[in-house]
Amino acid sequence: MCLPALRAIRGRFPRAHIAILAKPAVADLYARESCADEVIRYSATPWQTARDLRSRNFDCAVLLQNAFEAAWIAWLARIPNRIGYRRDGRGLLLTDAVRVPKRGEIPRHERFYYLELLHRAGLVENLYESPMIRLEKLAVTPARVIGVSPGAAYGNAKRWLPERFAAAAGKLAHARGASIALFGSAAEREVCEQISQLLNGHTIVNHAGQTTLAQFIGLAAACELFLTNDSGAMHVTSALGIPTVAIFGATDDIATGPTGPNARVVREPVECSPCLLRECPIDHRCMMRVGADRVVREALALLID
Repeated sequence: MCLPALRAIRGRFPRAHIAILAKPAVADLYARESCADEVIRYSATPWQTARDLRSRNFDCAVLLQNAFEAAWIAWLARIPNRIGYRRDGRGLLLTDAVRVPKRGEIPRHERFYYLELLHRAGLVENLYESPMIRLEKLAVTPARVIGVSPGAAYGNAKRWLPERFAAAAGKLAHARGASIALFGSAAEREVCEQISQLLNGHTIVNHAGQTTLAQFIGLAAACELFLTNDSGAMHVTSALGIPTVAIFGATDDIATGPTGPNARVVREPVECSPCLLRECPIDHRCMMRVGADRVVREALALLID
């Protein structure tokens, strides 16, 4: 969701050397983007990271991350210009401590939070009409594959029922003459295996726990359709322009949903949603009331459109 801000920085400084400091788990997401000249993988201690950055003599650090540690590393690295939101007790470590937007001051989607940092710091003009979140396209021809990502790292409250993922994927695979690819982390391999067993008779590959982020991006780009919860996989596939159907319950699709015409959100309005809880304290009604047939209808309509 910070990609529009990164592209805005590249637009503002077209000839600058732009490096992205990223944790290894997400570094592959940025490695193929032209807005960055370099990706530095953060895998050591804050002190070692700061020493490495200090030797590079960077002129400016734009801290899209909110954490105190990000500002501390930039301060330890003696980067002369340190721009970030004034939060998490880090204001004194910043040379440009930007006021955090109040509720209602900017559009609700998370991408505007990052763009507004640049706007308030005077780096860019007002970017409320920003483009959709997009990863740079891969030269991949979509195949007849239905991608399914049934997990969600935040918690069980975000997860649709495995048997309904299986029912929806099976009906779509039958309608499209497609195979099914299951994706997830190593911790989600069990739920993917459960879905695989429910889809007996279909051609299925379970990739859960078997791919790097870069490999996932390549495999997802080859899918003709993707079914997912509100998850990292949802953000990647929708940013790739893959037709994506995302099932939302506990979280807010207005703030963190997919963008663009190739994405559809399916949710059932209930009185307690969005609660933003990791675990549902009652009956998980926001997800229990979303049926497989509804997801199939949305997916087929998306493919036709």
